[in-house]
Amino acid sequence: MSSAQVRWIGGGKFVGVDSTQHSVVLSTPSEGIGMKPSEMLLVALASCTAVDVVSILEKRRKPLASLEIQATGEQDADPPWPFRKIHLKYILSGKDITPKDAETAIQLSEEKYCSVAATVRGVAEITTSYEILPLS
Repeated sequence: MSSAQVRWIGGGKFVGVDSTQHSVVLSTPSEGIGMKPSEMLLVALASCTAVDVVSILEKRRKPLASLEIQATGEQDADPPWPFRKIHLKYILSGKDITPKDAETAIQLSEEKYCSVAATVRGVAEITTSYEILPLS
């Protein structure tokens, strides 16, 4: 079973701690010190799929030299401001990475492996795109 806890540390600041005792600072925008909780959802989605894509490509002997995922989201204008659309742009490079490799890894992550995507998909439409950069 997964678990996490959030501790209030004063004002609009909080510390989130996961089951392995890793932590992250969260805050309201006015605090200027931590991540906004709603944007933490975007980070969770991007990092969940990143883990999958790296693993899938490694298993296919297509190791990455770099991977960045840019996540953007559109939220409703009124409370509780749910995300309705989330777009993930994958920017990757690696020796012999083809468009088919990228598409397959992204699709497998989104449709089969990423627990965050599976959870969010019922509320928000998730779209993806990718760009393969040449090795420098």
